[in-house]
Amino acid sequence: MKFSTREDIEVPIEKVFAAVSDFEAFERQALRRGAEVHRDDTFGKAGVGSEWVIKFKFRGKPRKIHARISEFDAPNGYVAETDSGGIDGLVTVDLVALSPRRTRLHFSIALTPRTLSARLLVQSLKFAKSNLNKRFSARVWQFAQDVEAKHRATA
Repeated sequence: MKFSTREDIEVPIEKVFAAVSDFEAFERQALRRGAEVHRDDTFGKAGVGSEWVIKFKFRGKPRKIHARISEFDAPNGYVAETDSGGIDGLVTVDLVALSPRRTRLHFSIALTPRTLSARLLVQSLKFAKSNLNKRFSARVWQFAQDVEAKHRATA
């Protein structure tokens, strides 16, 4: 199962990459939403090998995700691999400079079940895919708007 969307942002590619790779900000957002986030590496900065363990509740059950950056190509994007209870995930963030002041962000998440219970969970998500895709696209759109607003405020 795959979710993907793209947004054009009126910000230079370097600034967009800085925003999409600001993992400390993402950690704070997850903490505000009730998740437990633990950095599982000793690098201290983003790059290949950076790892996190995230614990949260989904559909009334405790879940745990192990995430690891497998590719990191500044300022063009990165790939993160996730593992959560029998579901493998691949998060891809691609950036393309359309002009010196405009960047296209392509964001995708691919989920692959490995167990029967994971297949059932992914199958139930497929029934709500159009609604989930709208919410996913709306979140990415809001992120793009926030990046543009921050850039205008500092420019």
